[in-house]
This record gives sequence, C-alpha cells and structure tokens, in this order.
Amino acid sequence: MLENDSILTTITSAPEDTVVVHTAKPQTPYEVLRLLPKDATPAQQDSAIQEWFEPKEIHYSSRPDTLHLPGQEIPRDLKEVSLPNYYRENFFSNNTMYHPELNVERIGVSGAPIPYTIQNDSFVTGILIFCFLLITFTLSRISGFIIKQTKHFFSPSKSVQILDETGSEIKFQFLFLFITCLLYALLYYFYTNHFVANTFVFSSEYTLLFIYGLSILIYMLGRIILYSVVNSVFFLKRKNLQFQRSLLLITSLEGVALFPLVLLLAYFQFSLQNAIYYTATIVIFAKILTFYKSYVIFFNQKGGFLQNILYFCALEMIPLISLWSGLLVITENLKINI
Repeated sequence: MLENDSILTTITSAPEDTVVVHTAKPQTPYEVLRLLPKDATPAQQDSAIQEWFEPKEIHYSSRPDTLHLPGQEIPRDLKEVSLPNYYRENFFSNNTMYHPELNVERIGVSGAPIPYTIQNDSFVTGILIFCFLLITFTLSRISGFIIKQTKHFFSPSKSVQILDETGSEIKFQFLFLFITCLLYALLYYFYTNHFVANTFVFSSEYTLLFIYGLSILIYMLGRIILYSVVNSVFFLKRKNLQFQRSLLLITSLEGVALFPLVLLLAYFQFSLQNAIYYTATIVIFAKILTFYKSYVIFFNQKGGFLQNILYFCALEMIPLISLWSGLLVITENLKINI
C-alpha cells in the first residue's frame, strides 16, 4: 500500500506474474485514516478527513411522500412524534402525589399560622419612623414659634394680635397638618382591621391606608378652604388670618398628641378600646379649643354665643360627621364579605 496526495493506489499480484494497479478516491473516513501513518496525531487525522470530505448542509424535502404501495395509507410524518396511551399511562398516573395541582390531604400536622401583628409590619414601622423624623425636624425649627403661639392662645387681651410668621413657619405647620392626617389614617386603619374586617378587594392592604390618608387630608384642606370662604364674607381679613393660624396650631398639636398613642398600639400592645377613648378625648378637646377661638375672635360680644354655636356646627361638626360617614362607606364597599 502506497501513500499519494490524492489517489489511493493498490498493487495486487495476479497469475502469470502480472501486476494490476487500481486507483480510487477514498469513500469513507476509515479509508482516509488508513492512508496516514500509524503515529499520526488526532489533529492530523482531523485535517486529513476535512481535506477529503467537505461537509454540506442537508435540505430535507418539504413535499409529501407519495411513493407508497397501492392500497396503503400515506405514511406518518417522521417529524410528528406522539406516544400512544399505553406509554403515557402507568401505575402512578392517578397518584395525587404526582399532581401538585390537585387538592390532596397533606401528610403531617398542620402548623399554626403566625398571627398578624403591627410590630412585625415593616411598612407601618417605616411610616412611624418617617413621622418621628418629621416631627423631630419640625419641632427643632419652629419650637419657639409654637411656644409663643401657645402662650397667647388663652390670653383674651392678646388674642386679637397677629403674630408675625415667616414663610418657613407656615410651611412647617402644613407639614404638621400632613403628619396629623397620616396618624389619623393609621388609627382608623387599626380600628378597621380589629373591628370591621381584615380582607379587602385590593391585592395590597396598604392601598386602603392610602385611601384613608387621602380622605382625611381632603377633609383637612377642605375645612380650611371652607373657613376662609365664609370668614372672608362675614369678618375682617385680620381676624380671618388669626383664626387660620389658631386652627393650624390646634391641628399640629393634635398630631403631636396622637403620635405616642400610635407607638403604644404598634409596639406595646396597647388596648384598642382605650386607644379609642384617648383619640375621642383628643378630638373633643381640639373641637373645644376651636369653639373657644372662634368665639373669642369673631363673636366676643353680647348675644354672640348662639351665633358661635351655629357657626361651629355648620363649619366644624357637619364636615367631621361627613368624614366619618365617608370612611364607613369606603370601608363597607371595599371589604370582602365571607
């Protein structure tokens, strides 16, 4: 056997001392490897095979096979693979352990679910930390102004004086208004989860907390606008501004008084029944202060007490009752009745 560049030459012996030479191209990789020396490396073997054979892409015909025997059905397409039922079904086919989508009785003792607690709620904890930081920052900036306003609050001789306020002090008072709305929303959220329902149509229960906070904020801003419109019609601008400042002060102090209560409910398992009494006391005391300031500023004359009662009921009590009724309606429509 001899090695050539492109031809395999085979020399065989024939009778009568005749030499016959056959030349042919290798047809298989095996024949190519026989041309190489025995000590050829795998890389050399691979190069030799690539030299003789060039790989080509295989294109299968997309036409249907019509070359079948007469009377026989069209053969099945090889690309369609389907197992018969006796291959798909086995001894464990109906075993529920192999079908987790089916309701089965689990083996073992069911564990007791961990009850919901406010102190384990990271979202509520984040809100309380945010409120604490805001209250601390705001008190550090306007503590002197609040003390000055508190001193003049119960002084009839100075009640008609307008205290000088800067733009930043007014902004910080509105920030206190926002904190008060948030704390009232948290308290009503706790009340709803404990006495009304704890499942709602939302995927997240915190959406309900956002709705409560937005409703109370609309009530607070609407009350200020309503006071401004009515007072600008019947009273002087100077008295109107003084009453608005007193109203902001009362609302700010409400938030400061409610913050310890929320902390007690969240982390010290304070009784919710006692929390309702405490909140009602704060609200009633705030309304008494509002009634007092409206009487001192607007109706401090003979026969003005009855007018102050009508003024207070129309602008303070009716919006408050409307807020409470609205929150009850919202909760009733959003809860899931099981």
